[in-house]
Amino acid sequence: MSLVAIPESPKGKPEVFEPPPPVVTTPCDPWPRPYLLEDGLRKVAPYHYTYNTYCKERWRGKELLEIFATEFRDRPQEYYKDAIDRGTVVVNGKIADAKTVMKNGDMISHTLHRHEPPVTAQPIGIVHEDDDMIVINKPPGIPVHPAGRYNYNSVVELMRADRGYGWNPMPCNRLDRLTSGIMFVGKHAKPTEELGRQIKGRTVKKEYVARVIGKFPEGDVVCDQPVMQISPKLGLNRARASGKDARTIFKRLAYYPAATQNGPPPDDIRTEKEKIRDSKMEWKDKTGYSIVRCLPLTGRTHQIRVHLQFIGHPISNDPIYCNQRVFGPMLGAGDDSSDHDEDIISRLNRMGKDQVAEALAYHDEMVEEYNKKKAEKMTGQKCEICDAPLYSDPGAHELGIYLHARRYECMEGRWAYETKLPDWALPPEGVQGPTKPTTETDPLRLAHAIEKLQLGEKKIAIASNRGKSDHIEPPESLWVMPG
Repeated sequence: MSLVAIPESPKGKPEVFEPPPPVVTTPCDPWPRPYLLEDGLRKVAPYHYTYNTYCKERWRGKELLEIFATEFRDRPQEYYKDAIDRGTVVVNGKIADAKTVMKNGDMISHTLHRHEPPVTAQPIGIVHEDDDMIVINKPPGIPVHPAGRYNYNSVVELMRADRGYGWNPMPCNRLDRLTSGIMFVGKHAKPTEELGRQIKGRTVKKEYVARVIGKFPEGDVVCDQPVMQISPKLGLNRARASGKDARTIFKRLAYYPAATQNGPPPDDIRTEKEKIRDSKMEWKDKTGYSIVRCLPLTGRTHQIRVHLQFIGHPISNDPIYCNQRVFGPMLGAGDDSSDHDEDIISRLNRMGKDQVAEALAYHDEMVEEYNKKKAEKMTGQKCEICDAPLYSDPGAHELGIYLHARRYECMEGRWAYETKLPDWALPPEGVQGPTKPTTETDPLRLAHAIEKLQLGEKKIAIASNRGKSDHIEPPESLWVMPG
């Protein structure tokens, strides 16, 4: 029996296990939540809080201060520079400096005295509830998840505060903060994941209702302009040929001329200077407003708002896409160019800081100056504890926009949920008009026709390889937005 020499293990330093970066613990998590109901608003008393976030892909290779200056709008750059110097912003639990370059896996922690904006005191409505799911009617102006300046004033935290600290709501879909309407909140993981797959697989049809400026075209209107995010920091999206595919079907439910809104038009008492000013506001020619049913066939961020702006009939109180101070007298109608993006971002960035963020509806002389003065903006005062700039309370017109998710429907026919039309979509007092959607104005009819046409195109392509041809009738009264 021979002996075999076993070579010695190579000498060197043993591998050292690298623990995950430390997470800074929030100093306090007040319970019950420090809510205060006042003047129709739900307010939150200021409290200390720690944000923890891993380095996002777009942050890699950037300096720490640059990330805060470009990604976060809550406070000025000087604040973030001071916070880094004082150690209230740390990386992987350790003191960093403003020029620290971020890399994959880094954990950024930021402890601050948190001031949340008020939201409406309107309660979250319950449309349906069973053992697995809650279908809610989200009030306008409340974000779904904690994000940015909002934490306890979010749908998730409001429902947790109502049902118990240990309850974990699981939203299945999301709505923009300013949008109201149908949302699904799961009670368990399985039904939440199942509905999420349905929505992602586009087997759920969603219908919104919007109130837009001017007389919206009759018939079926389809806008298929691609949508691109222009500024993540400001949440700005635009119609762009290089954006993501997007398609929305619109159908007018009602049109109310200007004279029906507040009685007969008043005498023209404008000065010559005011008349010249108004002559440059092309949206002034679009009198009255329309109630429009909207059926998004894709789910891009701000898709309906961007498409309505592109068509030339933006949502009448949209602080971004119906803002003449940001987009000029055309309000961005038909504009898919990037030539003015930097100017638009700069003007939008000033909204809510040194200017009132107002939609064009609040330029109108018929609206009281009181609403403008109440709009949220910096007051010039600072917090005695953290020296953060303080904001005034938002005006009623800033708590939401005229966009409501009215109906969700399973295309397999298993379920459908809807709400009534919101008050702003009902006819003005003393005026005849629809109080609920009608069959004639249902955009879902055209959606089915488009799906049939697309399916037919596929059949034609297959049949052509076999020397056959099928004929599919196009949908009737279809008006497609150019582009």
